[in-house]
Amino acid sequence: MKKILCAAAISLVACYAIFGQTASRKTPGEDVPRGNWPLEKSQSIIEKTQTVRLAPDLSHLTSGERAAVNKLLQVGQIFQELYEEQLHAQALSSHRDLLSLDKRLNSPAATQNLLTLYRINQGPVATTLDNKRETFLSVNARQVGSNMYPSGVTKEELETFLSAHPEKRASLLHLRSVVRRATAESLRLDLAKLRQYPALATLHPGLQKELANMLARPDPKGFYAVPYSIAYADKLVRAHALLNEAADAVEKDDEEFAGYLRNRSRDLLTNDYESGDAAWVTARFKNLNAQIGSYEVYADDLYGVKSFFAFNILSARGQETQALRQAMKGLQALEDSLPYEHHKKVREDIPVGVYDVVADFGQSRGGNTATILPNESYLARRYGRTILLRSNIMRHPDLFGGTSKRWEAAVAPAHHNELKAEGNFYRTLWHEVGHYLGVALTKNNQDLDIALQENSSAMEEMKADLVSLFVAEALRKQNYYTAEQLRAVYASGILRVLQNNKPRRDQAYNTMQLMQWNFFMENELLAFDQATGRLKINYDKYHEVVGKLLTKVLEVQYEGDKAASDKFIEQYTTWDENLHGVIAKNIREQQRYRFQLFKYAALKE
Repeated sequence: MKKILCAAAISLVACYAIFGQTASRKTPGEDVPRGNWPLEKSQSIIEKTQTVRLAPDLSHLTSGERAAVNKLLQVGQIFQELYEEQLHAQALSSHRDLLSLDKRLNSPAATQNLLTLYRINQGPVATTLDNKRETFLSVNARQVGSNMYPSGVTKEELETFLSAHPEKRASLLHLRSVVRRATAESLRLDLAKLRQYPALATLHPGLQKELANMLARPDPKGFYAVPYSIAYADKLVRAHALLNEAADAVEKDDEEFAGYLRNRSRDLLTNDYESGDAAWVTARFKNLNAQIGSYEVYADDLYGVKSFFAFNILSARGQETQALRQAMKGLQALEDSLPYEHHKKVREDIPVGVYDVVADFGQSRGGNTATILPNESYLARRYGRTILLRSNIMRHPDLFGGTSKRWEAAVAPAHHNELKAEGNFYRTLWHEVGHYLGVALTKNNQDLDIALQENSSAMEEMKADLVSLFVAEALRKQNYYTAEQLRAVYASGILRVLQNNKPRRDQAYNTMQLMQWNFFMENELLAFDQATGRLKINYDKYHEVVGKLLTKVLEVQYEGDKAASDKFIEQYTTWDENLHGVIAKNIREQQRYRFQLFKYAALKE
């Protein structure tokens, strides 16, 4: 009898090991293993999630363009995985485990919710309703700097190493490199990729020898960096092949777009984007465009220098694009009007386009309304930058409906009719142009990302916001705006800064928006009515106050003083529950949705 009981016990232990605690550790009402959010916790976010489906008309595309889109969608899926891997080391494995669990449990609401949360957050870390970050799957906590630096590393540890090895700073803080500890295991893995793909060893001369020398004397306390093309070699080699197949498909219909795809495919292996960016910015494509690569650094909250993968496929709105390009003249005069002394020469003919999103992947997924790229100052100086406006997101009726409700919850009734959809459109457009204007390098000719580190994104986004509002008065005098449109742009600028929760310091956009809100209050552009819990806007002060804050931001950027930027941010990120908290509560109470889940007809969703 004892032998039978023992055998049964061993079987239970084996089942426990195989099936991951599902049966043995369940509590009443729980459908998933511990470490994953239960149904009641995930449901509160699901109920606040709006599904937006993008299904642009693609009937005007040629057969070659359609074939190219199909290839590009495959590249997009690769970039999606790359982005998730960059955000969290266990993202891809936890997603596979979740899919397996969902299938094993016959897709209950609990696991379906978790799959939706993964899709919304592009990984196993969710933003909660009170703006906290929490893991919703059984994974390690998110680390500062995401998965671009060694697990557990601190900035102090890296700075100590860089002080002793200043020659390593450029490679460790490169826009497109992954930092590793100099262990024998890491070095062997990277050397194996160089041997697996001889083309990569050729394109990165000296790297194989450098890593081999380090392997002869590995140092777990030391650090090194490898280019993205080595760190993500398998996926990027596959993306390279697919981009060339897409180029083959579209070449007869759009030779310039095909040329861009071929250049960008090589960029992914060389880790140098100049050829692709030059082709992208200077060419004139026909029906298609695509953002391909890693550019934005928002998710690097350790140094603010590592870029994250994004990919989107865009269908051009030709007539709107031509009209917009005609209207955007005289940029040098606007640059010269900005409140700082160190003006630069800017290109008058910015390549700007209005598009419908076919599909978004990675960092650009999730309601991204507009983009201006490239970010590197030397590329912008040589070739300019391109602006991509996503019309079917910016003008989506369901999305704007939620925006107008936020507005009415925050401001006095006298202002309710001042916000218009076209105000958001124009403010967004000129926000992107704002990136093109103003300070590009510090007074010491240093890139802003390097000088201001994790503060650089907040400073740059605030500059762009303020430029869009500052030049509005001049554009009105040129009859670019009507009086009603100017008021709508100004209203959109106020809506932009209002928060429904206290921002986290690592949220670049929300941080700079709170700074504007506080500065506007301090300088009486905004006034809070305690009795009604609403804001009043003094439009007579608008241009003056915006100019005053823009002057300060441009000064911080030009000086390139990290400590001064820390102090500036600290000064204007205070949160008063009797003011900000009241407005935030008003906004939350009327908000039907807090999150968006984007789906794409092109992906058959």
